[in-house]
Amino acid sequence: MAKNSKLKYYISSYSLLLCPKCLLRWRLKKMLRQAEQSPEREYLQQRVNYYCKLEQETLLPDSAAPLSQHTLKNKRGGSVYFFDTYEFTRYFNQAFRWLMKPGDVTTIPSAPTIVKSRPICDDNANSVLLKLNKVRHFFFVDDPIPFAEKEHKIVFRGDANGKPGRIRFFEKWFGNPLCDLVDTASHSVNPAAWKGEGMSVEAHLKYRYILALEGVDVASNLKWVMSSNCIAVMPRPTYETWFMEGTLIPNYHYIEIKPDYSDLLERTQYYTDHPDEAEAIIRHAHEYVEQFKNKKRENLISLMVLDRYFRMTGQK
Repeated sequence: MAKNSKLKYYISSYSLLLCPKCLLRWRLKKMLRQAEQSPEREYLQQRVNYYCKLEQETLLPDSAAPLSQHTLKNKRGGSVYFFDTYEFTRYFNQAFRWLMKPGDVTTIPSAPTIVKSRPICDDNANSVLLKLNKVRHFFFVDDPIPFAEKEHKIVFRGDANGKPGRIRFFEKWFGNPLCDLVDTASHSVNPAAWKGEGMSVEAHLKYRYILALEGVDVASNLKWVMSSNCIAVMPRPTYETWFMEGTLIPNYHYIEIKPDYSDLLERTQYYTDHPDEAEAIIRHAHEYVEQFKNKKRENLISLMVLDRYFRMTGQK
């Protein structure tokens, strides 16, 4: 149930550097042909279209760099962002050009750019999502504790320093006996009473309700919470990643609370009083998470997204 092993991640990632790219380009053609003939073709294309919303050819600016310059020596955003992109860019013509912005991206670029996160809105086509920083964000749990046996309490552990939404939540609910809240930031200007140590994933699972509060962009705990027998509690998300947070249905995949958090106790009490509805949310959340567990399919979708990106930027 532990988080992803960074040692295992880096061993696997460095091994990617050993495979000749020419073999991969032959393999890419074969994989894309198989995707066209797959029984899941409609599902695959639906995901690809969601991540890459470019609908007309949009040429990249002169600042776009060729893939041949995407090396460990020239990495941007740290080695994690390099390896998570290189795993798939190595399949393509290294003369192809691209734009990639690492980190927590909260604005929409002026040209088509590969990003980890983007605002949820109608005009975000220039933000093309890939599964980035996955060693931190993408892991799931096997929860042995049924919802009915968990404690009726609302728990949150996370960095609240400089994050206005989380600060407002602490200001409103810190000290409430039903809320177990700790600001885990090591250097913070927030009240000393808020500060404390983190909590293991296993310890979180004792509680019925886990807050998934956006920080700079998305709530990084949402993915594993939705794979547990706990329920994620949050306002409607404003940012999304490869997890497609924008497609989540309030009170179907998670418990929605108001943006000002005022109905927190009312909403959680409702599901404690209506356990059948709580169990339904957990079931729906598990069904949603399941689609991300097929590694072979996830890798294929990543390649299809990049293929669409290069085609829609005039590189065929």
